[in-house]
This record gives sequence, structure tokens and C-alpha cells, in this order.
Amino acid sequence: MSRKLLLITSLCLGGLFFPEIQAQVTDKAQNFTFYGTVIDSVSQEPIGGAAVFILESKNGTYSDKKGFYGLSTPAGQFTLRVSYLGYKAKVIKLDISKNLILDIPMSVDAQFLEEVTVISSKPEENIRSTETGVAKLSIRSIRKIPAFMGEIDVVRSLQMLPGVSTVGEGSTGINIRGGSIDQNLVLMDDAPVFNSSHLFGFFSIFNPDAVRDVSLSRGGISAEYGGRTTAVLDVKLKDPDLEKSSFYGGVGLVSSRLGLEMPLIKDRLAVLISTRGSFNDFLFKLGPESIRGTVANFYDLTGKVLLKTSEKTRLSYTSYYSFDAFKLPSDSLNTVNVNATSSTYKYRTYNQTLRFNWFVGTNASLTLAAIQSVYKANTSVPDSSIAFELNSGIRLRSLKARYVYSGKKNNLSFGLESNHYQIDPNQLVPGPFSNILPVNIASEFARESAAYLENEWKISPRFSMLTGLRYSFFQRLGPDSVYLYAPEAIRRLENVEENQFFARGEVAKSYSGFEPRVSLRYSLDDNTSLKASYNRMRQYVQLISNTTAALPTARWGTSDVNIQPQIADQVSVGIFKNLEENKWETSAELYYRKSQQFPDYRDLADLIFSSNLEQEIIQGKGKAYGLELMARKNTGFMTGWLTYTYARTQVKIDPKYELIHNYTGAWYPANYDKPHTFNLMVNYRTAINVTLSGNFTLSTGRPATYPIGSFVASGNTVPIFPNRNLQRIPNYHRLDLALIIEPNPNRVRKWQGSWILSVYNLYSRNNAYSVYFDLNPRLQTNAYKLAVFGAAFPSITYNFKF
Repeated sequence: MSRKLLLITSLCLGGLFFPEIQAQVTDKAQNFTFYGTVIDSVSQEPIGGAAVFILESKNGTYSDKKGFYGLSTPAGQFTLRVSYLGYKAKVIKLDISKNLILDIPMSVDAQFLEEVTVISSKPEENIRSTETGVAKLSIRSIRKIPAFMGEIDVVRSLQMLPGVSTVGEGSTGINIRGGSIDQNLVLMDDAPVFNSSHLFGFFSIFNPDAVRDVSLSRGGISAEYGGRTTAVLDVKLKDPDLEKSSFYGGVGLVSSRLGLEMPLIKDRLAVLISTRGSFNDFLFKLGPESIRGTVANFYDLTGKVLLKTSEKTRLSYTSYYSFDAFKLPSDSLNTVNVNATSSTYKYRTYNQTLRFNWFVGTNASLTLAAIQSVYKANTSVPDSSIAFELNSGIRLRSLKARYVYSGKKNNLSFGLESNHYQIDPNQLVPGPFSNILPVNIASEFARESAAYLENEWKISPRFSMLTGLRYSFFQRLGPDSVYLYAPEAIRRLENVEENQFFARGEVAKSYSGFEPRVSLRYSLDDNTSLKASYNRMRQYVQLISNTTAALPTARWGTSDVNIQPQIADQVSVGIFKNLEENKWETSAELYYRKSQQFPDYRDLADLIFSSNLEQEIIQGKGKAYGLELMARKNTGFMTGWLTYTYARTQVKIDPKYELIHNYTGAWYPANYDKPHTFNLMVNYRTAINVTLSGNFTLSTGRPATYPIGSFVASGNTVPIFPNRNLQRIPNYHRLDLALIIEPNPNRVRKWQGSWILSVYNLYSRNNAYSVYFDLNPRLQTNAYKLAVFGAAFPSITYNFKF
């Protein structure tokens, strides 16, 4: 393995340093440069991927994801053409005699809007880009997907893509290529998100009114990202409009939204505020009897301030706050094993990002960011004799720096980051008259730093290579008390040989390593390309939960002396082909991921109150492999996509644990192993402003462990379970429909209103979230299926903007 890693690392370094990356300056004639940003003329949002070409010389470039472009040319008169899908092409006459700053506003093509588009970038990007396994969606395309309860949702939209799934309704987060939810790095304006869901996963925390675009990387992952082993979900919030004010929002049966954008100093300083609230109490009346008395609500607030300090520099501040609270008529989730008459769950997220952008010259930029991410959870029971509060949380403070240089043949980037973690595990605080004893688990402190270097080398029009190398360094810090166990022994209390204590700030354990990344692209012709990628990733922080849905009682934990970091190596290959002048996109991708120190948990593990998690966690090997097929129609009156995913995820635990746990040393399905998933999404534009949309999904049920019998011991009935995850809950399928009525694009009105009428679960499928078992009077096990939504759910939402 070391030889293979050395070979891969050598390839990365060769790809980084072999190509010539500095532009030559030996031209006989003096060259001048012009640069700027391509933006939407209405929203002032940057447009990434716009083509900027000089017609006379055929010299050109594409704007980057921040809309920035730069060109160099001799003095003279030229014609500049700027184009982007869905916008009117712009032709500009230039007389170049000096360096010039030129921002280019572009107007939406109203005639083009008569047809629907479901892509967010230039149509041939999937062929020309070196990236594999990357999906990009604009908020405009997300709005075409049937809304759940009338609410446009980023995460639910991603679930229609190949390789993306969830364990069922009411589950938090998404599972990508068979990974768990904590193996995904989720970012909101560069700030990590530790819980991306509202209301146990029925809604995501991303307010659609504040989102600009979404990028999901599940194959070749940039060296810029680290700390997780499966995927990266990068959500960019839009910048406030520097030129004019706007007020927008939506009113629905389940939630409502309000947003405001306003320039405080025209063309210099602007602010965006967007808020959302819900009233979901009636929603649970559709569920089983046990949760019909549930009270549940959430709200969130997104704010962003943009200051254009000069033509080359920008300063922005993003703040996000969300709060969820719901009360169940009993301890329905059985989180702490008490017989309570009611239980209340609360959790909140508070993120901040301060970012400085400096456009250095015509083809380089520097970004500096200071970030704070906070997540806190609380569970409480009011019953006087067993009253308690259970609190946990995680706080991350981060500093990042990134430099990007864009040349004719090379795009070079490098960066640094430093992250400091404080994790507060579950703390049990009894009520004043409670019989429950307090529990206070010591906080965890850790530091994670990284440096990376990456270069995309356009070797020829047909062949390009993206190589990167990331080095990460992790330290578990004191104060910390650590058990040391006998070598090769099972981590149990009787095998403890020594107890070590580390003072505050002292390094208890360090881990580090290189993370090479390689992506290759070879174009067979203008419409077909082959791609391959390899990446290694390390994960030092993980969510401690043995349930498929992460509850508020789940806690985060870091690697330490006994719990080693996860390491994953993934290989992906694929073929991408566009048809009929990019009207159709098709792709087929294969992947294989091998994981070291893959976590699972012992039988009857205590993950809530244990102060020695290494005694509850069992680490082993993991493997995931699959096939992802996709066909997407981008333009026309009927658009949409069809996807199929075959995916397997399996775990193998050291057979030494067989003596005390239900392990045999054989491979068994992971909790998120769902072999088959089929998705169909169709948009049909019946008129210039009316769209009928529908999506259908069908997937294999997730693994489960069913009892195969029972026996009586000392008067107690004890169930008999086979090996883990050998059975499955019933298959999942659902059909949703939506009717979207938008303003006529050919009529200019100050007030713009639109309607969304939707039906979730049209044919009232009773999809099982989980299966529970009980004994009948004959001591036989009976199965009971819990369906979170067993009925069709219609909704209506009115959206407005002026």
C-alpha cells in the first residue's frame, strides 16, 4: 500500500510542478489587460461560466465561479462578445489603449424563458470540465422540482440525483454513495454545518430565498476540501443587490418567508435579510396515534452584508441562526429510557463568516475568511420525579486563506486553514425534585490544520489533468483523561492497564497524513469525454449515533488515543456524452471506496452517557461501490432527468469482538446500504408562465435486524437476533406533483407573484420509516410498521417579489 501511495503522490507532485505556470512576458508589442465581473443585470449576482471572447483574435476565457474574468491584448479596437445560457449575448466595442476595468451586466433572455432550463452552468461544462461526480444546481433549477409542502428545498432536490439517498422520511441529512450523514462536509458560505435539517429532516436549513447556487462533489473532490470521507455539499448564499432594493417572500400552509435586499450606499454597501418560520402542529395529525399530540415549530434568519471597498476588493459578512423546538406527548423517541408523559427537543445553529476578496491583477484572487460554527441541542422532560435537561454542543472556529491564479493552460490554487474544536458531550441536569442523578462528561478540545496545493493543467484541447495534494494535521488537546488498554485486547474496563491525564492545552494524541487528489479528462470528440479520479480523505471528527436518523441526543466526538481517524480512498471512472447540441446530457459513473477505521457500535451501546466512547465504538473496514446512470434533458418545453443508482456499502469488524458482540468477522450491510434507487423528474411548460412538474422515486428498503425468536430467562422474555442487517424494511416509492404559475416574463410589473400548488405522496403510499416488534400472548413476535406520512399531503404557497 505504501508503494501505491508513493506512486500516487509522485503523480500529483509531477502534475503540480511540471507544467509551466507563469505567463511569458516577451511579446514585442506592449499588451494591455482588461478585467472585471460578469453579473446578472437585475440581481447583481455573479455569473460563473460565461464565455468572454475577442472576435478578431479568437482570444477568450470563461468567468470563474465568482464571475471574475481577465484578458490581455495589444492596443487597438476590438469587438468583445459575452454569452451565457439563458441570457442575451452581449457585444461590446472596445478601444484598448490602457489597462481597463470592465464589469459586464447581462440580461435574462425573455424569449428563452418560454422554455425551461434545468442546468446552472454552460451546457458543455460536463464534457469540458475535469471534475468527476460533481453536480451543480442553481436556485432557478431547484424551483422547478415539486415542492414539499409548498417549500422549495435544496436537500430534497439533491435526493433526485444519482448516488444521493436518504434512509426515509423524518431522517436528517443525506447519504451519498453509501456514506453516513456525518461523512459529508456541508458548507454554507464556507461555514461548516453540523445539522443541515429542520424538523428531523422534513426541511433543510437553507432558506431558498437566500441561496445562489449549490455544488455537490461526490467523486473527484478538490484538495481545498477535507475533514470528511465521502462528499462535499457547498451552498453559496447570494450577495445583496448593490443597486436597488427589493422585498420578497412567500406565504404557505406550513411555512412562510420574508426577505429584504437594500443598498445602504449605492454601488458600495448593501444588506440582505431573509427569515423563515413554520407552524407544523397540524402536520403530525397525519401521523400515527403516538405522535398526533406533537407540537413542532422552527425558524431561521439569514443575514449578509456586502461592502465593495474598491474596484478590486470586497468585504462580506454572513450570519445565520436557526432554532427548532418540538414537544412530543411522551418520550416517543426513547432517547433516555424513561417513562415520561412528554418530552421537549430543541436544537439551534449559529454560523458566521467574515470574508475578504482581493482581485490581484487580471487573473488572480486572494480570499481570507474567519468562520465560527456553533450547534447546540437540548432534550428535557418536565415530570417532577424524573425531570431533567440533557445538553450537548459543538463549536468550531476557523481561519482560511486561498489564492487562485488563472492562466491560459493552468489554474493554480493553494491555501491554508486552521480549525479549533470544542465539543460539549451530553450533560444531564436533574430537575429540583428529580430522582435522576446528574451526569457531566468532560468537554473535548482539538485542533485540525491543513495546507493544500492544486493545479488544473489544460494539456491540450482534448486532455486535462487536475492534481492536488493536501496535508492535514490533527491534535487532541487536554484537559483529557485517557484509558490505556492491554495490547490487542478488547476495549473493556477489565482490560485497562493505565489511566493518563493531560493538562489543558497539552497534546494527548496527534494524527497527520497526505491526501492526494487526481482527476483526468480525455475528450473523444466535442460531445464525449472520459473521466477518472482518485482521492484520499481523512476524517477526525464524527457524529456518535447508532440510529439511522441523528436525534438531538446524538453527540459529536473527535479522534483520540483510542479512536483513530477514518481514512477513505475512492476511485471513480465515467463517460459523459451530450446529444443534439447539448440538449441532452448523459453520463455513467463507476466508483469504489475503501475505508479504514470505519466505525460501528457494540450491541446495547450507551452513546449518550458514556465518558469512555472507545468502549462503545468498534472500528473496522468499510467498502462501497456502485454504478450511477443519468440522462438529463436541459432545454425545451419538456425537461427533466432520469437516474438509476446501484450502490452497496458493507462493513467488516475484527472477529475478536465475536465473543462479546454479534459479529462473525464477515462483511455485512451498513445501515445506509440501499442497492437500487430510481428517480424520474419531469417539467412540462404548458404556457409561457405555467409549469407542471412531477417526480417519482423508488428505492430498496434500508437494512434492519429482525428478531427470529425469543426465550424466557428468569421470568424475562429475551429476543433472539441473528447477525446484523440481514433483513430489510419494505421498499420505498412515492410520486409528487406540482403546478407552478409564474409571472409572465414579457410583462414588466413592479409586483411579481407566483403560485405553487403541490401534492406530496400522491397515491398515499405507507412508506415504512422503521419496523418495531412486540410479543403477542403466545410469545410470538409481531411486526409493526411506522409510516411517517401515510397519506397524500396537498399544499399551496404564494410567492411574491417587488
